[in-house]
Amino acid sequence: MSFIVRKLARTADGREIVRSKSFNRPQLTVGRGTESDIHLPDLAVTLHHAMIRLVGNGQVEISATAGLPIVVDGNQTEHVTVNAISGADVRIGSHDIRVSAGEGDEAGQVILTVERVGAISNSSEAKEEAKVFSLASVIPGKRPLAWTFVIAILAIFLAWPLVASFSRAEPEAGAARAKSFHADQMWSSGALSQVHKGLENDCRACHVNGGSSVKDEACAACHTAVHDHADPARLQVAMGKGGIETRFKRVANGLFNRPPGRCVECHTEHEGATAMPATDERFCTNCHKDMKGRLTDTKLADAADFGDDHPQFMPTLRMVSAAGVPSAARVSLDGKPTENNGLKFPHDIHLSATNGVAQMAKMLGKGEGYGQPLACANCHRRDATGSSFVAVDMEADCQACHSLDFDAVGGTIRTLRHGDPAQVVADIRAFYSSGGQYRAAATQGMDRRRPGAFANRAVAVNYAQGQVARGGTADSAIRAVFSPGGACFDCHVIKPTGDARTPFAVAPVVLTKRYMMKGWFDHAAHDTEKCESCHAVKTSKLSSDVNLPKIARCQDCHGGQDAHKQVPSSCAMCHDYHRNDFAPLMVRSGKVRGKAAQRLDDKSNEKASGS
Repeated sequence: MSFIVRKLARTADGREIVRSKSFNRPQLTVGRGTESDIHLPDLAVTLHHAMIRLVGNGQVEISATAGLPIVVDGNQTEHVTVNAISGADVRIGSHDIRVSAGEGDEAGQVILTVERVGAISNSSEAKEEAKVFSLASVIPGKRPLAWTFVIAILAIFLAWPLVASFSRAEPEAGAARAKSFHADQMWSSGALSQVHKGLENDCRACHVNGGSSVKDEACAACHTAVHDHADPARLQVAMGKGGIETRFKRVANGLFNRPPGRCVECHTEHEGATAMPATDERFCTNCHKDMKGRLTDTKLADAADFGDDHPQFMPTLRMVSAAGVPSAARVSLDGKPTENNGLKFPHDIHLSATNGVAQMAKMLGKGEGYGQPLACANCHRRDATGSSFVAVDMEADCQACHSLDFDAVGGTIRTLRHGDPAQVVADIRAFYSSGGQYRAAATQGMDRRRPGAFANRAVAVNYAQGQVARGGTADSAIRAVFSPGGACFDCHVIKPTGDARTPFAVAPVVLTKRYMMKGWFDHAAHDTEKCESCHAVKTSKLSSDVNLPKIARCQDCHGGQDAHKQVPSSCAMCHDYHRNDFAPLMVRSGKVRGKAAQRLDDKSNEKASGS
């Protein structure tokens, strides 16, 4: 045999709720303890009050285990045996337990029906416990307390800051607000960022009118060089009308003098004493992903994600016209553009590992900064930022091989003046007018010879021999310098002028230091890559080649802001919102450069110290 315990409860309208549970064991415990099989939540019942046990043949033994009598069929007792078939009524505290035998599917089982039939003892009534163990009897009710707290909050956090803000005396011009507690500071949502830390005691610097949000005029008072994004009307057109929710927000913001396109929509403040965070990519793409359909006069292509929806790069190329006038234009790399920078420079010859240039670099040795075939770093040197490169300079980067030595006077070597054709002509005429009969080495053509001290001595020897064995004139020497094989012709574009005093001119040289004027690329962050990984210079035969990688090459490693398998690259990594010549915020703050730039700085310091 086994037990079935049925607990009866009644709703407020008298409906009966029955919860049944079966126990397949010969005895059950009864008590106030939650571990009891029959739990009676009544302080008149002990934790372990009684035990009900099957003794066979339908007999049920009921015994008190705490020494307190129980009432069975109206009689108090501590131990009794009843017949389940005839039934019995057991009263413990305010609960009644009816013992009966099961019928039908429940035949052979003892049914225990538990029901609360009287009031719980006064000491355990919920309402009495609330009065005994709470402050309800000594404090006002919930409604008065609620109104008290509402009034207190309005007084402390609204009325007091307003009074303090409008009644305080303004500091003198240039003076900051006194460093003490001010009630309106309770409205601040957090500390200012590091860049605005100096304004922490001067709220009116941004919040010009007390109680109003920051206006663009307050930002522009200090930040003057902002981009055309600061035009709210144009920005709103680019953003589009949006859905019902967006339009409703704009109307609501307009009622509180918060027009769309404000600076603070992007540049949030009071976010803590840290650097202002870089703008989320979606803030840019909300307008730029399909802007051409709305802002029809824009010259910008639509862009939504660097990994899969970004236009081809459009570098700014420097050009020199036939008349020698420099110009610049943005050209897409899809069209295989070329540039005319005024130089004749084949990369493939200089980067060969086996030709004469490579052998000359080996002969120069490590003492001259060479010793191996030329590499990109021999001519392209990092600038102070470590992110870009300084412009190539003839004297620093070329003259070791392309010597302009002209004459030797004692131990002093005379050289032709680089970059000044008129001075070159004047020096040659002065040399011949002084009685020189020898056409100097620099006028004889660009015969390859070892640079350095050896070459200087060779010039002096050739000069002495030439005085005996050769003759010449200034005009022929000038023509030789500016003609094929001459010192200037091999590297520069030479044009006749028709002027007898300066018969030749050198086309202007316009070297591009930065191609991506609308974006930024940090070379220091890519130190782990070789130059030729992105720049196809080893096969470039013309100086007019634009050896820049197309966007597909960058997308091999970089994806959009939410990329997982590639480097996450948001708009702010390459583009700056404001108009300046510096790198974007993410680059300037060191988030992109990281350890690669630090290694570069360490190498530069070691080289400078000679270690």
